[in-house]
Amino acid sequence: MVLENLRRTLSGFVQRLSEVELDERKLRPVLDELLLSLVANDVALEVAEALCNQVLQELVGCRVGRFEKRKPIVKQALLSAILQLLEIGGRFDLLGYVRNAEKPVKMVFVGVNGTGKTTTIAKVGYLLQQSGFKVVFAASDTFRAGAIEQLKEHGHRLGIRVISGRYGADPASVAYDAVEHARARRLDAVLVDTSGRIHTKHNLMEEMKKIVRVIDADLVIFVGDALTGNDAVEQAREFHKYVGITGSILTKFDADAKGGAVISVAYITRRPILFLGVGQRYEDLQPFDPKTFVAQIAAGL
Repeated sequence: MVLENLRRTLSGFVQRLSEVELDERKLRPVLDELLLSLVANDVALEVAEALCNQVLQELVGCRVGRFEKRKPIVKQALLSAILQLLEIGGRFDLLGYVRNAEKPVKMVFVGVNGTGKTTTIAKVGYLLQQSGFKVVFAASDTFRAGAIEQLKEHGHRLGIRVISGRYGADPASVAYDAVEHARARRLDAVLVDTSGRIHTKHNLMEEMKKIVRVIDADLVIFVGDALTGNDAVEQAREFHKYVGITGSILTKFDADAKGGAVISVAYITRRPILFLGVGQRYEDLQPFDPKTFVAQIAAGL
C-alpha cells in the first residue's frame, strides 16, 4: 500500500512525542530515533536531519494548556515540517508553461536505465495532446538496443511523429533535427528521449550536457524510480549538478510503501516534483501536489 510504511513510522512517533515535555532535552532522544526510522523509509540522512530539526524548532517552547492534548500539536508540527521540505523548490505548472512559452518548448528527459523514462515521455506526450498541444518526439537514445523502436511504438499508438537517426548517431544531432522539424511545422513541444546515463560516468554526462546545450533546452526533467529510494536521490543530485534539472518525475509510485524518495528528491534538488507515475497506462501520470501528498500521510496519523 502506497506510503504505508512512512505513515506507520510517523504515527508511532507522533504518539511518542505527545507523551514527553515540549523542551529540547526531552524531545531530542525521540527525534533521534525518528531520524533513523526516516532513513529506513528512504529519506536521505540530510533530509531526515532537516525534518527533525524543523519539528524540534516548531515544538520547543510551544505553550500547551493544562488540559490541552499534545498529539494534535505534535501532528501539526510534523506535517508542517514535511510540507516545508516538499515546497522548498516551489511549484511548476508544466501545461501553463507550454501554453505561455515561446514555441517549440524543448524538453530533455534524463535519468539512468530502467526508470521508465521512455514510457514517461509517452505519458507526458499524451498529457500535452489531451490539452490540445502538437508534439514531436526525438529518439536521442541512440545507444540502447531497441530504444528507437520503443519510442516509435509509443509514437504510433499516440499518433505522434518520432524523429530518429541510426544507432550510434550523435544524440544531439537527432535532437536538433527534431527541433527544426517542430519549428517548420509550428509544433508546440519537442520531447527528447536520451540514453540512460550512469550518473557517475563523466563522459556520458558530458554528452548529455551537449544535447541540452545544442538545442538550448527549455526544460530538463529528471525521471527516477521511487522504489530505488536513496539511489534515486543520488541520481537526481548528480543530474542536477551537471545539467540543472527543472523538476523531477518519479515512476512506480503506486508500488512505493515508503515514500521517502519523494521528500528527499524535492529537498536535495531544490526543484519541484512535477508528476508521479502511478501505473502503465498513458493517463497514469499524476500531477504532484505537496499538500495532497501531506494529506495522504496525515490520513494515517
